[in-house]
Amino acid sequence: MQSTKYYFILLVFTVSFLQAQKPKTPTSTEIYESIEKLNFLGSVLYVAAHPDDENTRLISYMSNEVKARTAYLSLTRGDGGQNLIGPEIRELLGVIRTQELLAARRVDGGEQFFSRANDFGYSKHPDETLEIWNKDQVLSDVVLAIRQFKPDVIINRFDHRTPGSTHGHHTSSAILSLEAFDLANKNTAYPDQLKQTDLWQPKRLFYNTSWWAYGSEEKFNAVDKSNMLTFDIGVYYPLKGLSNNEVAAQARSQHLCQGFGRVLDRGSQNEYIEFLKGDPLGENKDIFEGIDTSWNRVKGGKAIGDILYEVEDNFNFKDPSQHLPQLIEAYKLLQNIENEHWKTQKTKALKSIISMCAGLYLEASAETPWATQNETVTLDLEVLNRSNQNIRLESIKNANSVNISKHIELTENTKFNFKETFKVGSHQTPTTPYWLTKKGTLGMYQVDDTSLIGLPETPRVYQVDFNLLINNTPITFTKNVVYRFSKPEKGELYRPFEIIPEVSAKITEKVIILNSDAQHDISVVVKAGRNDLEGSVEICHPKDWSIFPKSQKISIKNKGEEQTLVFTVIPPKNQSEGNISPIVHIGVKDYTKELIEIDYDHIPFQTVLLPSESKIVRLDIKKKGENIAYIQGAGDVVPESLQQIGYQVRILKPDEINAETLSNFDAVVVGIRAYNTVEEIKFKQDLLFDFVAQGGNMIVQYNTNHRLKVDNLAPFDITLSRDRVTDETAEVTFLNPEHPVLNYPNKITQHDFEGWTQERGLYFPSNWAPAFTPILSMHDKGETDKKGSLLVAKHGNGYFIYTGLSFFREFPAGVSGAYRLFANMLSIGKEDLKQEAKLND
Repeated sequence: MQSTKYYFILLVFTVSFLQAQKPKTPTSTEIYESIEKLNFLGSVLYVAAHPDDENTRLISYMSNEVKARTAYLSLTRGDGGQNLIGPEIRELLGVIRTQELLAARRVDGGEQFFSRANDFGYSKHPDETLEIWNKDQVLSDVVLAIRQFKPDVIINRFDHRTPGSTHGHHTSSAILSLEAFDLANKNTAYPDQLKQTDLWQPKRLFYNTSWWAYGSEEKFNAVDKSNMLTFDIGVYYPLKGLSNNEVAAQARSQHLCQGFGRVLDRGSQNEYIEFLKGDPLGENKDIFEGIDTSWNRVKGGKAIGDILYEVEDNFNFKDPSQHLPQLIEAYKLLQNIENEHWKTQKTKALKSIISMCAGLYLEASAETPWATQNETVTLDLEVLNRSNQNIRLESIKNANSVNISKHIELTENTKFNFKETFKVGSHQTPTTPYWLTKKGTLGMYQVDDTSLIGLPETPRVYQVDFNLLINNTPITFTKNVVYRFSKPEKGELYRPFEIIPEVSAKITEKVIILNSDAQHDISVVVKAGRNDLEGSVEICHPKDWSIFPKSQKISIKNKGEEQTLVFTVIPPKNQSEGNISPIVHIGVKDYTKELIEIDYDHIPFQTVLLPSESKIVRLDIKKKGENIAYIQGAGDVVPESLQQIGYQVRILKPDEINAETLSNFDAVVVGIRAYNTVEEIKFKQDLLFDFVAQGGNMIVQYNTNHRLKVDNLAPFDITLSRDRVTDETAEVTFLNPEHPVLNYPNKITQHDFEGWTQERGLYFPSNWAPAFTPILSMHDKGETDKKGSLLVAKHGNGYFIYTGLSFFREFPAGVSGAYRLFANMLSIGKEDLKQEAKLND
């Protein structure tokens, strides 16, 4: 029954994901809810560190129950996490997680902001975090978000008073929010911001606490809560047919790349926030106590409120268009108020409601999903009034800002279609996430255009203005140019209209590992952004490497087509590493970037332009054994990496694991978090342990102790912990320097631990049976030695190895020492078996 229930929910989510990019067509109920929010003049800013840190229950409650304008400020885009749905990591993962947050906000009704901080991976203390981040820059971004959003209330997800007890990013977000609370209203703090925004002082600052902050529910129940507010965030919304927790779970389930898809939750549930700073709480304990959240808050607002409250009180669910005369009158009055902040916010909301009540459908769809500089693009414009109100289309301002007169009466439910063209500018930059246009640092993205700081995504350049007269009142509705198309198996689909370069190129292998000086062929894929592309390609490479031929011509007839060129790489005799990148020459212009497309159903199609670069390594590596079975977990590129150094790797599904199949392999490698994510693997453990006992090697990469699918992770007792070493340069001590895994077939030295990226490893075991031999010791600054990063145990004739070393991060970075050590892990015991076989002969 449980699996059927889950399947139904998954089906509902899947259908909604496929609709995620379509323009919204609201119901009368949704229009009414928008009017309720229009009539509430208060705002809440929720602050945390990562995309999945946000409390969707509280964000949804503030947005849908309180009706406040609610936003989430995530300091990072989550680039340092892992990806459960695809191969994208680092910057590309950050793009996905950004869009998943926006998808979550579309569900729970919030808005989304970011800082320039880069998620560089796990940090144990805010001191380290704020050193790697540029504290002053991130603090300025928090101040800017407060000044621009102008929250009455700020709620921190984490406690600023507990440094070192949780992720350093978490505590840092609270520390910075606390500082920014006061700085946002000081004209001496970041005065340059005041050219684009104003000072602002929030009313109150809270910490979103819970029993987990106190260690247990019993301890939390005993806490004095006189300084806290509580909300029943399980409240039911009859207009939605859902409880707040169900809405929040749907929002949370947008974080698919983090594996947060979940069943819906219902029923009463309390949420707590602890008062930290600002105006003290009164007896009413209202989060907005002392703040006028009615239209009386702004000068001239009473007249607007008199109209809009009457619309709310007497809303016509059968025919919302009957309210258009009142809404237009309120719109005209709103344009005359002095408060620019509320004028801007409420004008945007009111225009949306007017459009919804009129049943307006306005669309500008390009005939192509993308175009290049100087290209002329044809647009299909659709205009439809589905009400009986007096509406005229006066003109259209096309994407080149050319005003085209129309003077057309939009009679009820009569569709009007127009063809218009615009030309992409000769200097128009390609579409890409603005924070990735320039190389940043380990802790910060570089954003030169200060007007973009904080925005969740790059604003669309090409838009169309539909200039209407509604009841003789001019109102302009602006629509981004999109691309609408269909697929037989999915129906109507939408994707953003993008600007791309006239040519892009990529080397198909991002890391090329060569374990000899034999020449190696690489493929360069060149993609045309326009028709009739002619040019040449050469490869930039390190001096001690050779590439043949030096240059090759390209000739591509149609835009969107690709041409693949094969170059021969001749490595040096000795170990060496560097980067290679293709350079495409088109006339007098050179192009060195790769066009990356991210296409998942639950988020809009993403186009990312990054430098095209591959790491190339001439590696002195030896190995034993040939055939490797790989059981996939949460997703990594370890199988492809092992193929790079000459192993034959087969992805083995759980239902394929049997004694006969396993007998074909020298070793089995289990992917990261497989024991957390693959349910069926628990039924295969005995078969895998038997494989080891009969002479095979089994390598299990890191898992967490949360939601383990198996009772016995190894043939011997082993206890996972949260121990990790986040300093990728941390000193490594060889506990057993004569152990075969450090000596055969490759001699492992300290040099092999140079150049590691992001971390040494994570979730090391803290206790293990005597059968295991610990190989390495390492620790972060100020901590005790961690000896569980690599454990080796003889089991029968084979070896079982558990490792928390982050091979899944080091392989994509081409870290040669990680390859050499992994080859030793796969090879252990193989020489002994060969010698034993000779003796038996």
